[in-house]
Amino acid sequence: MGCLILGVIGLVAVVGALVTALVITLLSWLLGPTALSQSTAEVVLVITFLLLGASAVVAQRGIRRFSRPMDNLIEAAGRIEKGDYSAHLAETGPRELRSVARAFNAMSARLKASDEQRRSFLADVAHELRTPLSIIRGQAEAIADGVYPGDPDHVMPILDATRTLEVLVEDLRTLVLTEAGSLVLNREHIEPGALVQDVLASFETQSEAFGVSMASAIDSTVPPVDVDPARIRSALANVVSNAIRHTPAGGSIRIEVHMAGDQVTITVQDTGEGISPEILPRVFQRFVKGPGSTGSGLGLAITHDIITAHGGTVDIQSTLGSGTTVRIMLPPAT
Repeated sequence: MGCLILGVIGLVAVVGALVTALVITLLSWLLGPTALSQSTAEVVLVITFLLLGASAVVAQRGIRRFSRPMDNLIEAAGRIEKGDYSAHLAETGPRELRSVARAFNAMSARLKASDEQRRSFLADVAHELRTPLSIIRGQAEAIADGVYPGDPDHVMPILDATRTLEVLVEDLRTLVLTEAGSLVLNREHIEPGALVQDVLASFETQSEAFGVSMASAIDSTVPPVDVDPARIRSALANVVSNAIRHTPAGGSIRIEVHMAGDQVTITVQDTGEGISPEILPRVFQRFVKGPGSTGSGLGLAITHDIITAHGGTVDIQSTLGSGTTVRIMLPPAT
């Protein structure tokens, strides 16, 4: 922009010189060569140079007007490069520069939010890994030191913690794949009722151990869905597992499969403790869990991502102390 303005100044200077010569020539022709005094010519030259000087001043101000925001932009970009995502530009100046500043500020805000999420995510992962690793190390050291015998009762906590780590690693892998849009879906035409029955059978032992009864109501007229069976089972398992853990003994869980409009709907309803209003709006976010929860806080986030990847939706309704209802909606197979 500065080079352009300097070029304009040069062009004005050339034009000014030509105009001056033309004016003097015209005056000589109209008044005669003797009528045009030297003082008149000098006045014309002085006026011309004054105009050129004024043009130079205006051009210099124009350069400052454009160069100062550009200098600020370069400085802010340097701060972003060094990891300082708090860099912010004043949205002033011409319309084009205001648009650039607005776009830069939006980019800076997104980078700052992304960096904060990354730091929080790493801290949460470290926290979730620490508990099972502490169990494994503590039990293993106690067995090695002869404090505990190496019998099944003392080896079992190590195996349980190892399984917890395996589940956590697989959950993290699923989250990374869904976020990157690289989650591979091996779709098949599957009866949703059969999927639900499989999930219920896999949790039968756990529900009995917790004293929670499970029942299902499946509409046989519901059409098949085009889904990845393993992924949908995983999504349903996360919901059912949460329901069992948060339903006191003597409570119940009911799973229904029916049509709602043009969508295949799977509803999981429990009579558990419910979710507090403060947490409910964020239950599909990573590592969000209620006080005293023994889960990783990833289950519902993974369920949401898997269902969304299938073109479906999932929502949750809950009343503290009265239970929770999770509704999964999937398009029927075509």
